[in-house]
Amino acid sequence: MDKLDNQLILSSLQEKFGQSVKPLGEPHGLLTVEVDKEAIIEVLSFVKDDETLRFNFLTDITAVHYPKQEREFCVVYHVHNMLQNVRLRLKVFLQGPEPSVASATSVWNGANWMERETYDFFGVVFEGHPDLRRILNMDELEVFPMRKEYPLEDPNRVDKKDFYFGR
Repeated sequence: MDKLDNQLILSSLQEKFGQSVKPLGEPHGLLTVEVDKEAIIEVLSFVKDDETLRFNFLTDITAVHYPKQEREFCVVYHVHNMLQNVRLRLKVFLQGPEPSVASATSVWNGANWMERETYDFFGVVFEGHPDLRRILNMDELEVFPMRKEYPLEDPNRVDKKDFYFGR
């Protein structure tokens, strides 16, 4: 078995998927690639099942909100090859007020709760998810609290006023 490195991973992905996979960088040695929305499930299946890559563990799925940018949302997948202790980050950029991407539950059952949490906090809809509903916030909540359009704190909180601290 060849030692898995970032160049081998990237060349395997680009050979199989061409321009659907683009390198974004290697911050702290972690290869990060952008994947076209339409190809994400095929790419996730490939990195999991390929005999060379074997990214057999889904570490996390989350999202990032970039308000006022053309690609406003990014769904981030972290996968791990447990045999060689190599990690890979995949990003899918989405547009529009109701972002959606295919569910990874067909590849990993463990994606279920991660996708529910991402939906709950960012409003990303995972198409084909078996039970996409809120997981941590109350069902009646009408907003997605991790979107940057909402303030971090309630500006009306009196316990945060300067006069309580002698300022």
